[in-house]
Amino acid sequence: MMKKLSVLVLMVLALAGPSYAVLPGINTIGQGKQPQVSVDNKGIVRVVYGSADKIYCATSADHGQTFSKPVLVAQVADMHLGMSRGPQLSSSASYSVITAMDKAGNIHWFKLNNESKTWQPMGVVNDLKGSAPEGLMSITADNKDNFYAVWLDTRLGGRNQVWFSSLSGRSTKWRANRLVYKSPDAHVCECCKPNVAVAGNAVAIMFRNWLNGSRDLYVVRSANAGQSFSDAQKMGLDTWKLNGCPMDGGGIRLNASNQIQTTWQRKGDIYFAQGTDPEVYIGKGKTCSLTGNAQQAAIVYQNNDTLRMVTMPDKRSTVIGEGNFVRSIRLSNAQNLFVWEQGDQVRSRLIKTYEN
Repeated sequence: MMKKLSVLVLMVLALAGPSYAVLPGINTIGQGKQPQVSVDNKGIVRVVYGSADKIYCATSADHGQTFSKPVLVAQVADMHLGMSRGPQLSSSASYSVITAMDKAGNIHWFKLNNESKTWQPMGVVNDLKGSAPEGLMSITADNKDNFYAVWLDTRLGGRNQVWFSSLSGRSTKWRANRLVYKSPDAHVCECCKPNVAVAGNAVAIMFRNWLNGSRDLYVVRSANAGQSFSDAQKMGLDTWKLNGCPMDGGGIRLNASNQIQTTWQRKGDIYFAQGTDPEVYIGKGKTCSLTGNAQQAAIVYQNNDTLRMVTMPDKRSTVIGEGNFVRSIRLSNAQNLFVWEQGDQVRSRLIKTYEN
């Protein structure tokens, strides 16, 4: 009898089940899109995401096991949301910062004193009104309340180039915007998100270029907290001739030795590289990003609707769940916290880290 009931249940689920399976250990944070996740120096986890023109933030004080009810941070009229566009988040010792871009080209920002619960509107990041209409940017922070932002900006001849600014958390204004890279072929890739990483005074920026019809990833580095940057260096051994845009900016981090670690997609394949070492093939997929600690790097990406993590250097593969746009952070309690879109919901999951 029990066997017949089990078969009947499976048949009903097959006929009427949801388009996505929700695995054990997966939680729902709220309704929205494009989540980003950060952890501050005290281990408080924050997840920010968008819903229409509203920005929400949920907080966890127990290493991502449970989250508060999401709070409304702000409403940004005509906010960019979707395809790697949406609110960005970074946390440091005393402050957290959110940025959000409107379709008119303005980068709004909001600051939280980590001891409080109230986000404050602070104005705009870009010092030329309407210069960032593409809606693609990233932010990061060190552990001493210095924040760094990179974005695509059209102020030079109406073409997208890579621009940068930095902020002391105690300040109310970002420093003067500066050009980091201008493509000799008029513009960089217009619809791939640039990414930024920091460790001490070392800052690294990765972006997808557009040179001679190729859309490859390039990196520029700074050893003085973004006061000056090196020449751009191409990532990967091959090139991607593409008359279109992959909408996929990859991920970058700096390890404990200040070595650059990168992940990116080329022709539907995910790769990983450390420093000047040869690239390593990870698998078929897209929308990859990167996290980790001193011992491991962790690449997270999407293959169809399946979300995966691959750790390096052991290349252990773990299924996270189903959906798209997955992001991750490594927590101090040897777990990875993942956040992603599943339908119109923002999901989260903790997975134990296995290290060599």
